[in-house]
Amino acid sequence: MVESGDNDFKTAMRLALGQATIAGDYGDVPVGAVLLNRAGDVVAAAHNRREVDSDATAHAEMIAISMASRAQGDWRLDGHTLVVTLEPCAMCAMAAVWARLERIVFGATDLKTGAAWSLYNIPQDERLNHRIDLVSGVLEDESSALLTDFFAERRP
Repeated sequence: MVESGDNDFKTAMRLALGQATIAGDYGDVPVGAVLLNRAGDVVAAAHNRREVDSDATAHAEMIAISMASRAQGDWRLDGHTLVVTLEPCAMCAMAAVWARLERIVFGATDLKTGAAWSLYNIPQDERLNHRIDLVSGVLEDESSALLTDFFAERRP
């Protein structure tokens, strides 16, 4: 895993943070995701919709991957980069592997359910048929603050 100290993905992460804010406004955990194609163009942007859709699988990453696959007309997203405000869970990390993403960039680590480094490292598990490059810490403070503030309001 590479820790980010540069500006490479900050613009995309700001878009993901905007999506995360929308999720929080709807009472869902504020997680946002943006999917970039090989050229760096945004092909999908999504936020958590579990509460709105009453769907445990409606994570920002899952929605963004589905949107991009439908738009592209192919489930293979070779060369694409997933930019997400929170380290993906096991479900989302595995979906990224199935979609053949090239890279996952995330802001805040998730010590409780993170499956892209913290608890598990699904995207780089050598037993799987595809491995994904990881970049962490992009706008980490902003991503963490959004989550901390959200939970502070709900769990005083």
